[in-house]
Amino acid sequence: MTEQRINQGVQFWRDNRDTLERAQATYGIPPEMITAIIGVETFYGKYKGKYPVFDTLVTIAFDYPKRTAFFKKELEQYLLLIREEKLDAQALKGSYAGAMGKPQFISSSYRHYAVDFDGDGRRDLLNNTTDAIGSVANYFSEHGWKKGATVTVRASYRSDQPFPKYEMKPEHKVSALSKDGIFPSQPVLASALATPIQLEQQDHHEYWLGLHNFYVITRYNHSNLYAMAAYQLSQRIKEEIDLD
Repeated sequence: MTEQRINQGVQFWRDNRDTLERAQATYGIPPEMITAIIGVETFYGKYKGKYPVFDTLVTIAFDYPKRTAFFKKELEQYLLLIREEKLDAQALKGSYAGAMGKPQFISSSYRHYAVDFDGDGRRDLLNNTTDAIGSVANYFSEHGWKKGATVTVRASYRSDQPFPKYEMKPEHKVSALSKDGIFPSQPVLASALATPIQLEQQDHHEYWLGLHNFYVITRYNHSNLYAMAAYQLSQRIKEEIDLD
């Protein structure tokens, strides 16, 4: 949440306005959310990773027992991907965990959610911003983003007990959370499903209710901190943008 990342997000939106608006019309995902995801992942495409993807996946798949099963599957997905997209298996570079391109898709996500959004016959997330924008929008759409729905609301915690632990998926009616001392600080349907979130600040805690669309953001990266950072960045960019 730096001024530089916000300002460059505004510029990214301006530079790609037509594509972002087409992605919104096609998939229902707001431009600020797509922009923020690419901004968080690769600083709008500037830092896509420096590790050879093939070497990374092989290393983790066979030399890191805790993640062997998952990364063996990702290695298989990678080999299928490079055959389908006619890529050089040894040339691709990405994150330390094998994520690739401007939106940092892992191999399985690349295969299943990447789209050829400019119609050139290739799904290029490595260098093609148009494909990256369309693919992020498709990813959110496929994971159930609800157009126009609230993402998260502030809450208060009124209890002398330790903050309860909750699953990431919103499964509790807002009205039922009062028994745990959790109350929305903004209007929200009492019947809405939410998951309470505690965020640590320097000298206090913040409390939020993550609703359905907040959970969708966590499908991109399974972390409430990630989802909140991406969402708040999207809102700051939206506040600063002037498209007139």
